[in-house]
Amino acid sequence: MAVYPPKQAKEPPLLERGPIAWVRHNLLSSPFNIIFTLLGIAILYMIIPPFVKWAILDAHFVGNSKADCAGGGACWIFIRAKLNMFLYGFYPHDQLWRPKVVIGTILALGAFAKFVPGLHRLKLALIVLYPVFAFILLHGGLFGLPLVETAKWGGLLLTLVIATVGIVLSFPIGILLALGRQSKLPIIKSLSVFYIEFVRGVPLITVLFMASVVLPLFFPEGVNFDKLARALIGITLFEAAYVAENIRSGFQAIPKGQYEAADALGLGYWQKMALVILPQAIKVTIPNLVGTFISLFKDTSLVMIIGLFDLLSMVTVTANDRDWLGMDTEGYVFAAFIFWIFTFSMSMYSKRLEKKLNTDKGK
Repeated sequence: MAVYPPKQAKEPPLLERGPIAWVRHNLLSSPFNIIFTLLGIAILYMIIPPFVKWAILDAHFVGNSKADCAGGGACWIFIRAKLNMFLYGFYPHDQLWRPKVVIGTILALGAFAKFVPGLHRLKLALIVLYPVFAFILLHGGLFGLPLVETAKWGGLLLTLVIATVGIVLSFPIGILLALGRQSKLPIIKSLSVFYIEFVRGVPLITVLFMASVVLPLFFPEGVNFDKLARALIGITLFEAAYVAENIRSGFQAIPKGQYEAADALGLGYWQKMALVILPQAIKVTIPNLVGTFISLFKDTSLVMIIGLFDLLSMVTVTANDRDWLGMDTEGYVFAAFIFWIFTFSMSMYSKRLEKKLNTDKGK
């Protein structure tokens, strides 16, 4: 009996594979999609070429003053001239090495954690000690470092401080609130539900006003509570309510059998939560958690209403300089670009984390 070699399968037609197939199936699959595709192309044509012409082709990159920006293009000289204010606010110029060391250290720690395997205890110790090191270096007053009041912190530095502290502290508080809402103890459950629902029903701007104006009234007369610390407390407590709801949604997504299996193993409540339930709940809620943290990062701009000068506030301050009047557009574009870099990086990290923790790869 003759044996014939298997025939090699032919590739699909050109119209059914590659970019052409993607365009056909996603942009031109129906008359409705065709209309919206053409409309989208028309809108992009009206926006992108003028922006490129303004931001790149006719832009001014070389010079030292507003007089060097004659013409209709963007004046990026303004960004270069005010870059230190955008990044560090009113931090003393002769002490700028301190925030630079803080930023460089966190980048070095990130690279160390990523590329050096093992040493988990050392990495954890460095993570715990880093906030203390960063605060001492930024604030000063110890080891011969000049004192720099938090009122002089500003720009991107202040945005990162508020966002980082808010994210790091709101996460464990949110977990405790989520556990409290799931508790079978009526008092703990009622208090957790009341706190979460009350905070979620109040705008962040109101919480910041309360933290800035009302919170100092609870302290003894003569006690001056730092304005930045008040803002951090308000933002952390506000964000914890949203984190709690994200974690609670993760609890509800876990099959009941996981709870029963943990009980069958004889695990106590805290062992069950720490070893079985919480890891699964956090994995499920990673997209929601990152979305909440991205919102927090953008909401840091609201601190301008209580007199703190974050990145967006510094755009307004620098644009009011009499030597650079009218340069606010370039400042806002620059601030938007910086915000986009950080939020996009957080989103990409979220996707990588989801893939890394995916346990359904074989399905």
